[in-house]
Amino acid sequence: MTRRGLLPIFAALTALPGSAMAQAAGIDVADSGDTAWMLAASALVLLMAIPGLALLHSGSVRARNALSVLIQSGAIVAVVTLLWAVVGYTLAFGDLSGGWIGGGNAWMLIDLGNVRSGTELPESVFVLFQIAVAALPPVLMAGAWAERARFGWVVAFCALWTLVVQAPIAHWIWGGGWLSRTVGTLDWAGGLAMFTSAGVSALVVAVMMGRRIGFPRETGRAHNPVMALAGTAFLWAGAFGLCGGWALSANDDAAAAVIAAHLAIAAAVLTWLGIERLATGRVSAAASGKGVLAGIAVIAPAAGYVSPGAAILFGIVGAAVGYQAQRFVRRALEIDDAMDVFAVAGLSGMAGALLLAPFLSVDLGGVGYYPGNTMISQLIAQVSGLGVVVAWSVAATAIVALMASLAFPMRVSEDAERAGLDRSNHGHGEDVS
Repeated sequence: MTRRGLLPIFAALTALPGSAMAQAAGIDVADSGDTAWMLAASALVLLMAIPGLALLHSGSVRARNALSVLIQSGAIVAVVTLLWAVVGYTLAFGDLSGGWIGGGNAWMLIDLGNVRSGTELPESVFVLFQIAVAALPPVLMAGAWAERARFGWVVAFCALWTLVVQAPIAHWIWGGGWLSRTVGTLDWAGGLAMFTSAGVSALVVAVMMGRRIGFPRETGRAHNPVMALAGTAFLWAGAFGLCGGWALSANDDAAAAVIAAHLAIAAAVLTWLGIERLATGRVSAAASGKGVLAGIAVIAPAAGYVSPGAAILFGIVGAAVGYQAQRFVRRALEIDDAMDVFAVAGLSGMAGALLLAPFLSVDLGGVGYYPGNTMISQLIAQVSGLGVVVAWSVAATAIVALMASLAFPMRVSEDAERAGLDRSNHGHGEDVS
């Protein structure tokens, strides 16, 4: 058959409705500027996870465990990406199915629209942004079990967690589910859906896994503060994509959210450094990293809703809450959350979600309440949403952690922990040929 004779066959094949990601030519009404911004925002959010959080956590642990943190972070991003492409996205953002979970129309991304409803974005770009967002909380949680978790358990747990904990909460708050539609809970960029759920889940796992050998005396030495600060820089820049991206458009809302994030992070860093200077007489590299993380978490629920002045106050509150909480969790509760994920990110996210209620008011520079809402009713909605997220995160995390442990033990052996996970889990530092 001649080359010209093959052309009709190729044309017929390409016309078949089999390619889910393909979008019909001629009816694409997506805005090119919005699309370009969301592609950039997706990349910035992914940079928050790897290399941002991966470098921050890796530089903050002891040298013999640094590689294990990086490998875990990469594996987590990989498994979450695949699972959200297969089923996570449709559970969170598929067609409504009673307000509890998304419909199955988009499993394997097989039924994406030309434009995501309510936006001027190709749905494929919306999917990419949501996959990048989904990768962030599990990598954040990895800081809680650093230096003692078994690699296989980490991958299995994060795979289950992203589908059982993360996807339903994302649907309830962002995907048109019952918390947003019925209760009225607001969460701009994940103070509840990401940072609260990840922080609470991290605390549950830390309690279940137990303390590291030598905690707390021998577990506080960061092997590479410069690496940790490099990760902090990626986090700060990536927050522009996280907070600005949730505007889902290249407009004033995105710019306002980015400004709020930038101001909140700056205020949180300076507040954390100031508190540490007063308390200890010095400032540390860890203070900068925790200040940035607290600032991101506290402003995430409110970035697109509040004024720049309120954002500065949010940052100050987030840092103060995170600093005091980490000391309480470690010293009073004696819980070994290695990177203080619950105290710094979880509680700061909770604080931001609650502060949103009063500062949403036009009188305080916010965008105002929905018709029929007041400051009190919005506070009730925020408290209700917080309670649901915390309760679901605690119960579901405990269950999936135990399920993962049926296939892989949660924790390495005592000898492996003393040798370091780089050597015992990954063969670094010894001949494995």
